Amino acid sequence: MALIPKNISDTLRRILFPGTEKSIVDLEMVQEIRVAGKKITFSLIFQKEDDPSVGPVSEACKDEIRREYGSDFEVTITPKSANRMTPPVLPGVKNIIAIASGKGGVGKSTMAVNLAIALARRGAKVGLVDADIFGPSIPKMFGEEDARPYFEKIDGRDRIVPIEKFGVKFLSIGFFANKQDALIWRGPVASNALKQLIMEGNWGELDFMLVDLPPGTSDIHLTLVQTLAVTGAVIVTTPQDVALADVVKGVSMFNSKSINVPVLGIIENMSWFTPAELPENKYYIFGKDGGKELAASMNLPLLGQIPIVMRIREGGDSGLPAACDEESASGVAFEQLADELIVQLEHRNIYFEPTKKVTVKRK
Repeated sequence: MALIPKNISDTLRRILFPGTEKSIVDLEMVQEIRVAGKKITFSLIFQKEDDPSVGPVSEACKDEIRREYGSDFEVTITPKSANRMTPPVLPGVKNIIAIASGKGGVGKSTMAVNLAIALARRGAKVGLVDADIFGPSIPKMFGEEDARPYFEKIDGRDRIVPIEKFGVKFLSIGFFANKQDALIWRGPVASNALKQLIMEGNWGELDFMLVDLPPGTSDIHLTLVQTLAVTGAVIVTTPQDVALADVVKGVSMFNSKSINVPVLGIIENMSWFTPAELPENKYYIFGKDGGKELAASMNLPLLGQIPIVMRIREGGDSGLPAACDEESASGVAFEQLADELIVQLEHRNIYFEPTKKVTVKRK
């Protein structure tokens, strides 16, 4: 069986840091594990550069790996100082998930809101950032269009306190503009607005932060991956050929070498329509299984197929999203969607290294 990073971290958990009863893994000293054939590389983070434990701990790691997997493995360890490590922007957030779509009108924000609520109903701590700077709709979908987040000073800094409802903390640029005003901003201004929502929000501890992106590919997408290490992306589409063509572009962007964000799967929205008076019938208004077939052709998971249901539309307009009603068919569909996302996220975190922020190289 091929080795994966989790095998290495499990092995290194046996090594205690000198003078303590805690393992170097539990102390979060082991980072950036990579396995390529017989070559294993990782970093060891020490509190200071001249830590006398650097040599002994490094040798102990090599000995443990070779004892477990064989002496023919080449182990390369890079000691690093914690003082020189760039601290994470959101240290209390475990998973950051971009919700994207190739084109507008496919129900991306509706999926983001209901997915966030479904995850919260599973007992998770969830945050949602409305990064659709030019068409913020999250406040309306939560029934909080008139809300105005306030600032509080924490550790000498002014932080924005997110609005919280249905177990979800959320922030939107829509809270800081009149709802009847058009938001006409150049790219840098919009990017700075997104950074403020992310970096100045008092998010606290979160299991999931969902980021509802604008349709297509834009400066906002680049700003996100340059600001945060995004765990994975979810692409929303309809079965329609016009929407599917743009999905390929979105997947390509996240999978590009410069961005390298894993795509967790595809959500097919508006998959079919079933009239209340004909509950056994399915009418494929936008085509049948287009998203399902595209996911299979791109070797991506299909996270779920969400039908056209009046309750979902009404929930988005009334501020009571369908996922709030766990007894309804729509509520069950979003719970299943949340469950499948969690499965794919766990798989991603076991088999792939943590994503890194995109670094802009200036010439």
